[in-house]
Amino acid sequence: MTKNKNIIVSLGKNVSIVAGIVLIWRGIWYTLDKIDLALFGGSHAWTAIGGIILGLIILYIPDGDWHEIEKL
Repeated sequence: MTKNKNIIVSLGKNVSIVAGIVLIWRGIWYTLDKIDLALFGGSHAWTAIGGIILGLIILYIPDGDWHEIEKL
């Protein structure tokens, strides 16, 4: 009985963490869309390129290598 309860509690925590991350991502996405509209007139090209560069930097900085990209 305790093992089943632990599994349910663990599942509930994991689902709530995922939901929180998705909601944060959604908020950031809409905020960046508004900034994109205000600064670049809605042309997503510049913010897309900037996002790719920033994402690559974030993946590179912790270890100083590209092993995270190899996992994709």
